Amino acid sequence: MKQQVTVSIFIALVLIVGAFLLSRGSAKSSNGATNNVSIVDGKQIIEIRAKGGYLPRKSFAKAGAPTILRFDTNGTFDCSLSVRIPSLGISKTLPISGVSDIALGSQQAGVLYGTCGMGMYPFEIDFQS
Repeated sequence: MKQQVTVSIFIALVLIVGAFLLSRGSAKSSNGATNNVSIVDGKQIIEIRAKGGYLPRKSFAKAGAPTILRFDTNGTFDCSLSVRIPSLGISKTLPISGVSDIALGSQQAGVLYGTCGMGMYPFEIDFQS
C-alpha cells in the first residue's frame, strides 16, 4: 500500500512539472521579444515547432514588419501538421519532416490566432507596436 502511494505521488509530480513546462511556451524577454523571432533580410521570421501541438504556444512579434511564420516538423504525425489561421484564410498541410514558411505580410498590432486542423492545438502571435 505504501509503495502504491509513493508511486502515485511520483506520477502526479511528473505530470504537474510536465504541464507547467508545456504551459510556459517561450519566455518573454525584457525587450518584449521571444527567442523564436529573428530578423533576416528585413523580414521578421517566427519559428514554431509543430509536433504534438505548437511550441512556443505564444510568440511576440513587431507589428508592421513583413512577417514569415516558419514551421519545423520532425516526424510529426498528429493534427499539428494541418495549420489553420482563420482570420487570414490560411489552411496549410505541413510535411511530416521539414521546414515550411507561411508569409503573413505586415500585420497590425493585435493578437493573431492559429490552430491545428482539428482545433485541439492553438497558438497565438502577439503583434506589438
